[in-house]
Amino acid sequence: MKLLLKEDVEGLGICGQEVEVKDGYGRNFLIPKGKALLATPNNLKAFTHQKLVVQSRVKKVIAAAQVIADDIAKANCSVKKKIGESGKMFGSVTAQEIADLLKAQGVDIDRRKIQLSEPIKKAGEYKIPVKLHPEVTAEIKLNVEGEQEVVAVAEPDATAEATPEAETESTPEEK
Repeated sequence: MKLLLKEDVEGLGICGQEVEVKDGYGRNFLIPKGKALLATPNNLKAFTHQKLVVQSRVKKVIAAAQVIADDIAKANCSVKKKIGESGKMFGSVTAQEIADLLKAQGVDIDRRKIQLSEPIKKAGEYKIPVKLHPEVTAEIKLNVEGEQEVVAVAEPDATAEATPEAETESTPEEK
């Protein structure tokens, strides 16, 4: 029995392939499960047409993903994060922050498509891949700048004197 596979069948063939199988396997398993069709001329013609329609849709999706990839390549993202005295960053740059930076530049992508191999915890320039489609991958250029945390140490006497003055100033306003 000649069948046309509608999906990949392990050990038999891939989608769109015409295969020869025993009658019982075709009638009792492949056709009822929707995995194959009889290989008649009409079915071959319909399947070929459907395959062309699907291929044209895939081409349109890939073209749209390529346009987004070009927009991502043009975008330069930079972010400032606070860095302590030892040079360590407080927190890290996340995929959500990168997606927000791109959205501010007019490129709207899902944060899950951003492929961060490890958290960004140091200042510097990074190239981060974005998988828009299995065949289309773009690269974000991210510049992470560090700004030093300034810690002001106040004297205990100065703060003690400032507190009573603040209380005396607030009482005339209440009256």
